[in-house]
Amino acid sequence: MEKHLIYKDSTGKQALANDYEHYLEQIGVDFERSYVQTSFGNTHVLVAGPKDGKPLFIFQGGNCINPMTLSWFTPLLKEYRVYAPDTIGHPGFSDENRISAKDASFAQWISELMAHFQIPRSAFLGPSYGGGITLRLAAHMPEKIACAILVCPAGIQLGSKWEMIKKILVPLMLYKITDKKSHMNKIADIMSERSMKELDKEVISHIFKHVKLEQDMPKLTTKEELIHYSSPTMVITGRNDVFFPAEKVSLKAKEIIPNLKKIETIDMGHFPSEHHLVHINRVINEFLDNYY
Repeated sequence: MEKHLIYKDSTGKQALANDYEHYLEQIGVDFERSYVQTSFGNTHVLVAGPKDGKPLFIFQGGNCINPMTLSWFTPLLKEYRVYAPDTIGHPGFSDENRISAKDASFAQWISELMAHFQIPRSAFLGPSYGGGITLRLAAHMPEKIACAILVCPAGIQLGSKWEMIKKILVPLMLYKITDKKSHMNKIADIMSERSMKELDKEVISHIFKHVKLEQDMPKLTTKEELIHYSSPTMVITGRNDVFFPAEKVSLKAKEIIPNLKKIETIDMGHFPSEHHLVHINRVINEFLDNYY
């Protein structure tokens, strides 16, 4: 575990805290908020949904704030008891200790959260980096997972490094140097196929300015790691996802995930539009109805 501060200064940390609270207000759900002490540090968890609902853990995307990606799945709060932790070492209210996404650390972290809430087994939903975290649990503690949904997930297969450099890294460097909105818009357009909300652009711009970004992706999961994982799993991919393109992810997922029930490929980038989210939530609900 690496101990360091992820924010460049206290002003930036406060700006992201304000963004977090503003985003929660926009969601309009009365979340319970808990702090759970784990062996990796203190973890802030948002909890909502019917108290007698089946548990569903939803992990945030990397280098963003929890309410942003959680907002994609708010329809699930009607039926499921949702537990959404701020990923430790990422923007939010959890401790800033960065832990490895290449070993059993995240699996242990999740296990400790589950023990705190007295949940022996749960469904899991992981977008992007959160998908990679879910796969770490599948690799090291598969018995904890009742079923899993991975949305544009890390941890399976990467896209072209050249494409990521050209389309994301270069405009990011130019944005940091010039602070010109045009460079931020270019990144947002590539990530979302020109559908990203202004609020999301603003939050991401603050993260680029104020956060020492997590640059290490979760480990690419192997078939051998999942030999004991048998829970029903669905993978949702974006055909034009610059980070985790559908064609590559789908091919690899079929190879490594034993009980892969469905691959849903959508004509979108890494960041779904409001229109795409209607469809995504529908297929997630259908999957959970069938397998949970």
